[in-house]
Amino acid sequence: MSDTSVLAVLADEQVLTVRRSQATKINTFLLLFAVVMFNAVGNLALAWGMRHVSETMGWNPLGYIRAMLNPFVALGIVLLIFWLLTRMTLLSWADLSFVLPLTGLGYILAALFGKLFLGESVTPAHWLGTIFIFAGTAMVGSTDQQTRGSCAITRCGAAE
Repeated sequence: MSDTSVLAVLADEQVLTVRRSQATKINTFLLLFAVVMFNAVGNLALAWGMRHVSETMGWNPLGYIRAMLNPFVALGIVLLIFWLLTRMTLLSWADLSFVLPLTGLGYILAALFGKLFLGESVTPAHWLGTIFIFAGTAMVGSTDQQTRGSCAITRCGAAE
């Protein structure tokens, strides 16, 4: 094999590696978006449903079972199960130190959803804290995340 063809093969491998890396990052951020949305919308549905349950929760497990029959509570539970499963997947793809701060964006959405849909009072201090959370997550999101390899995401063979 000539030097030119060896260099061409190496260049092709580098291009493929870069494309896999870009696909890994895109998939990671798409899954991160799903995790944040499942969390925020799931908690919103759960809170909405619990506000419309006629009894206050206590030690009696039957009250919780009756509450789960509320469609919004049931939707919230299903969405939070999806949140847990997608978060588990995300933690298998990227470092905890990257995932946890960025999934904190769900808290910002929770405050916004509480204000918009539940009529909650959100004080200026609360919004300032929310801005700090956003700033922190933006800083973390601008760093490079570590992953366990693109094969885990792209199913390209044995796990690395």
